[in-house]
Amino acid sequence: MTVKAVKAKYMLGMVVDSVGSGMYLPLSLLYFHHVTGLPLTRVGAVMTTAAVISLVSNPVAGVLIDRFGARTVVVGGYLLRAAGFCAYPLAHGGGVMFAVVLVVAFGDMAYPPSVQSFVAEIVQGRERDELLAAQRSLRNAGLGAGGLLAGTVLALDSDSAYHVIVLAAAAGYLAAAVCMRSIPTARDTAPKGPRAAPAGGYRLVVRNRPFLALSLLNIPTAFGYMVLSVSLPVYLTQELDAADSLVGVLYAVNTAGIALLQIPVTRALVRVRRTRAVSAGAGIFALSFLAYAALSTLSDHTVLLAGVFGATALFTAGELLHGATASALVAGAAPEETRGRHMAVYQLSWAVPIALAPAVLTALLSASAAGMWLLLAAGVAVSSAGVLALERRLPRASVHPLPPEEADTAHRPAGPVTDLQLSDG
Repeated sequence: MTVKAVKAKYMLGMVVDSVGSGMYLPLSLLYFHHVTGLPLTRVGAVMTTAAVISLVSNPVAGVLIDRFGARTVVVGGYLLRAAGFCAYPLAHGGGVMFAVVLVVAFGDMAYPPSVQSFVAEIVQGRERDELLAAQRSLRNAGLGAGGLLAGTVLALDSDSAYHVIVLAAAAGYLAAAVCMRSIPTARDTAPKGPRAAPAGGYRLVVRNRPFLALSLLNIPTAFGYMVLSVSLPVYLTQELDAADSLVGVLYAVNTAGIALLQIPVTRALVRVRRTRAVSAGAGIFALSFLAYAALSTLSDHTVLLAGVFGATALFTAGELLHGATASALVAGAAPEETRGRHMAVYQLSWAVPIALAPAVLTALLSASAAGMWLLLAAGVAVSSAGVLALERRLPRASVHPLPPEEADTAHRPAGPVTDLQLSDG
């Protein structure tokens, strides 16, 4: 199968996955509140507990990836989530709800390390950056389309509409599993059966100091990613007295920007060292947080509105530079034999901040809105500088989107090396 065909099948899987997820994600709390009759606070507590417990599936997924291959874990995770979603209509009490939510949470937590390892298995070099960029773009579009479909179904004002949505999401996971299973990998021509895992387990990841540092440096950035859904809505409506509707508009601006611009931006970065692009993205995040902090000093409504959109545009620009490129950098920095374990450790640098962000960010916001933004800016600035400092210690192939010989040519101008020169690639 050609690289083009592989990418097409992969993206088809991503589309059906994201549309199904987009139908359900905005309604997750409301769904169980509607089906079980439990208060929203209790529903939220059950879902949070399940998400925290499911963190244990992350290191387990790493071991399974190295032993059975990333494709097997990706497909297994889809099937697990599809089974859980099919059981959702049966969850009429808190106990059953917790059981089915936990099953889906295990599948959710195993997904990031397995799918990134899968991408690393099926494409190399600049193809990896472009596929990850297309994935981010289409997932944003798919999530939006799924949300619109869910709104259309719920407009029918029928109790069965909620069940239609979760069963449609389950069907999306099953279709994605079929797409991913049909994509060939190098393991298909290797001897059958599980591959012997290298001795040392997760100790090998701990000994890989550059990779471990790369993962730790991602933690402040992961908290930064959460501001759009956690901090910004409260900051705008409570601190700046902005209209509630502005929150939805800003979220739409961000998702539309990623959907439309991620692919061309990533193509423009193929001759830039990944570490430089990731560092620049984190640096722009810091600028956006400083801009958000400065909004509290503005009194004119029109100027404030312009400042909000300007800061959000900066945030989106940082995400465009950082998102897909960081994923490609980390996947390349992980040794092939233990890529699953390495990616599982890296994904913890996302999972833990995502779990803690609602409590941590709201507490910081309550203590001092300006202080929260300044602390976030300082954190991502440290990440930006740290990634640059790691550049020489990371595998060469992980730093350059192009194959090493092409990257050498691209970075060998007549005068001094200029790594931030961009081209259309």
